[in-house]
Amino acid sequence: MRVNCLHVAIALIALLVRRSVGFSSTTRGDTFRSSYIEISATAANDDRASYIDNDATISEDNPLRVIIAGGGIGSLVVANSLCINPKMSIQVLEKTDQSKRLAGPIQLGSNALAVIQEMDSSIFKNITSSITSIGDKVNGIKSGITDDWYSQFDLASPCGDIPYSGVMERQTLQQIYFDALPQGVVEYGDAVVSYEINSDGYGVRAITESGRIVHGDCLIGADGIWSSIRSTMRDEPVRGEGSGCTYSGYTVFDGELAYDSIDNGEVGYKVYIGPKQYFVACDIGNGKYHWYAFMAKPEGSSIEEDKPNGTSVYLQNIFEGWAHDIKDIIQSTVEKDIGQRDLYDQAPSKKWTDGNVALLGDSVHTMMPSLCQGGCQAIEDAYVLVEELNSVSSRDEIEIKLRTYARRRVVRSAVVQGLSRFASDIIIRGFDTPAKIRKIEDGTIKFENCNYAGVVTKLLQPILPLFFGIQFTFLFSGWRNNSALDLNSALRLLLVGGAILLICSGIVEESALFAGLGFEGLLGLDLDINIGSVFKTSNDVFDISDIVDAFVHKLVPNES
Repeated sequence: MRVNCLHVAIALIALLVRRSVGFSSTTRGDTFRSSYIEISATAANDDRASYIDNDATISEDNPLRVIIAGGGIGSLVVANSLCINPKMSIQVLEKTDQSKRLAGPIQLGSNALAVIQEMDSSIFKNITSSITSIGDKVNGIKSGITDDWYSQFDLASPCGDIPYSGVMERQTLQQIYFDALPQGVVEYGDAVVSYEINSDGYGVRAITESGRIVHGDCLIGADGIWSSIRSTMRDEPVRGEGSGCTYSGYTVFDGELAYDSIDNGEVGYKVYIGPKQYFVACDIGNGKYHWYAFMAKPEGSSIEEDKPNGTSVYLQNIFEGWAHDIKDIIQSTVEKDIGQRDLYDQAPSKKWTDGNVALLGDSVHTMMPSLCQGGCQAIEDAYVLVEELNSVSSRDEIEIKLRTYARRRVVRSAVVQGLSRFASDIIIRGFDTPAKIRKIEDGTIKFENCNYAGVVTKLLQPILPLFFGIQFTFLFSGWRNNSALDLNSALRLLLVGGAILLICSGIVEESALFAGLGFEGLLGLDLDINIGSVFKTSNDVFDISDIVDAFVHKLVPNES
């Protein structure tokens, strides 16, 4: 039987991990190793003799030299774990000054916290002392107009025995990892702008903004959405047309404030939905809230759109008639603390590696912030990459280990990209104030918001809790990243997700819906697979790992 990749890809939405993957539990202390990467002062007359004749065997005297471009959370997780290994020498090269690291909160989903807990218990302990838990609170969607609860998320049940999701300051998270690293591992103020692979010997040469050449055995591109490593790897612009990253059609305003909410300590985050926009308020602890206002706007509206009375007044006018809390939050936020940025994402791609070079995080799977999984997926990347690099015993194995890392991550990250984009499209393009029919005092019947979008939003109300439960189960249980598929969960997600697509098909263009699944970059190939030869029934779970493995090997083959 012939299986089209679209069917396989959509089925992979419910990818759930069953196989247990061990992780070394090396303790810290004297095992820390000062990292050193040979750096040439200029790009000219570079001597590669030491790399051409380098011994393939990796040892404490001849460590694996890993260069990491970018100093975000994903790269710091990788560096922190690899530095434990005495056979590793790590150098992180970050463009910005240390004092200019990204501010604002980051949501760590249960999947990310499970990874951190397994990789480093001391880091996890420091994080839990600074994080505000939201997984044990009420979270969900409210009508932006009526302020009624529309649908609540259950973030606790899908966790099982892993930690609840939480929110913390991004700078605090980065500082925890930075403080755990040996001195000199992270170098600020000189970005990697391109690289060259030594074709006649081991190693990669990373070329920095200042013109230096940094030598290593492998290079990890964790340099964000506008990645120079991705640009070099794929021979495309860093940004703009042809870069692979496109404007999503949405812009987001955000702010942070001290706010005495009536439900403080009881509600984690609230998503207020309404026509063509939505508003999110999240409790980030210590009486503070972070908020986001998402809306469809042309690219560059932050510069081109006139706001003569300031951004606060502009937003108050846009959300006029919405829930009182929204206007109160916007009014209470200091004007200078309100920001705006356009949102960009990219279609999933099968090009994650180039020889001894691999991509990680936003450089390879930039996604919409709807599910708060951008940083979480970078942390999952780090977990898998560390497992693969720690298993390298010879430099001859580096390329195949990086390809294995890509195969383990490409499908799951693509699904999360797709679900994130799908959530944004449905909320902004599909949702409205739910239709309501009520009897008023004089006995007459009143129809409220009974337009097509309002009726569709009402129809989705009983379906969404089921979909959210399956979605969060997928997100929180798949963090070990193997290829097993629980068919029961897959069928549930497909049935419920299919119902949502069907109901919304009259509002959101069909092409946009399927584009939202995020598989454009992975499709375009068919697989000839004999279904009957690979389906085996065991305890009501169908093992179709052969199908998944065939699909992923097509995307990321063992050999170039």
